[in-house]
Amino acid sequence: MPLNRALLAALGSAALLAACSSDPSPAAPPPGGQRATAVFAGGCFWCTESDFDKMPGVISTVSGYTGGKLANPTYEQVSAGNTGHIESVRVTYDPSKVSYAELALRFMKTIDPLDSGGSFCDRGYQYRSAFFVANDQQRRIAEAAKARAMQQLRRPIATLVLPASTFTPAEDYHQDYYKKNPVRYKFYRSRCGRDARLAEVWGGK
Repeated sequence: MPLNRALLAALGSAALLAACSSDPSPAAPPPGGQRATAVFAGGCFWCTESDFDKMPGVISTVSGYTGGKLANPTYEQVSAGNTGHIESVRVTYDPSKVSYAELALRFMKTIDPLDSGGSFCDRGYQYRSAFFVANDQQRRIAEAAKARAMQQLRRPIATLVLPASTFTPAEDYHQDYYKKNPVRYKFYRSRCGRDARLAEVWGGK
């Protein structure tokens, strides 16, 4: 799908534009609809879910754990930092309406890509920001998005680009947490300083 005018104005990076141009996006979905998936880690998965759910073309999001070697990890195990997993979100989207490149751009603006020690108030490797890429095309787009961020922010980008691995959905009470518990979610997000830090890093609201 061609990037809209505002996105094109925001990009300004030949590398990212080249990566975007190779992201397949048919003009219309085949009968029964078309779906693709991508996995991103942006710190607290409640927040990453909420941010992606607001994006046109996203069909669904699932909070979970990616990257570790322990089978069927629990939240307690992952949050303790002993499993090698990272809190992540699997995004199911319609590639006729939104491309992986657009998801990557959106993702970068919802994280602090300068933080190598976690994300916002959540500390540790299990809260690092990361792209989990399923193929060479996703890797090229992820690396181009990082390069664009480095150009904008003029500082090293700590966001990881890792190979996709087993995604284990988190416990039911974590799914759609921001919808099920809006007051608690807003309190957490505010106290964690997520939006304040995003404004500091990226500017604006």
